[in-house]
Amino acid sequence: MTIIDQLRRNRWFARCTAPVQEALAAAGRTVALRAGQWVYGEGDECTGIAMVLDGMLRLEAAVGQRTVLVGIARTGDAIGQSQRRGGGPRIVTARASRTSLVVTVGDLALERIGGEHPALWRAVSELVYGQLDASVHGLAQMLALPPRARIAARLMAFADSGVAPLTQADLAELCGLSRKAVSAHLAALERSGTIARAYGKVQLLDVAALARLVR
Repeated sequence: MTIIDQLRRNRWFARCTAPVQEALAAAGRTVALRAGQWVYGEGDECTGIAMVLDGMLRLEAAVGQRTVLVGIARTGDAIGQSQRRGGGPRIVTARASRTSLVVTVGDLALERIGGEHPALWRAVSELVYGQLDASVHGLAQMLALPPRARIAARLMAFADSGVAPLTQADLAELCGLSRKAVSAHLAALERSGTIARAYGKVQLLDVAALARLVR
């Protein structure tokens, strides 16, 4: 399987025009990451796009002396922005939560591709908008929903094929709760037949019941 075939499994890449896809695939750098290894750090001046071919990335932001999990990028996700088109330095740190494979395209390559294929910049704008939309709705859920509903919302947001690849520690950070509180809520949801817990993931058995919690 060629790199472009692998990249077409990425949701953002698949929406790009064929010429943009070909140019991104040619310019992309494939990086194999160990658990804990950074893709980039918060505040980095060198920006660009990262597409997750396999694995999962933690998106973290510094709050004082702490680093807080604010999002997850899974297989099929793309993240990033371009400082050359009105953006700024990296907003978050992205690092692998487990062994992962990522394709990165830096700003210099994006500028070159965009000069030849202006449709790239529309795609980059859509990517940035999607990240902003996820951040705003995640914040709204944190402010408006009670704890169990927050957990339900995060499980649904990060579930692929009915499985959310999140640990209890991940959910605690994403929901602003203690691990003990998250464990108690997950246990109640499991007893009701709504979810099933497994190592490093949560299976969603009754999505409709989770959705009712969020309403």
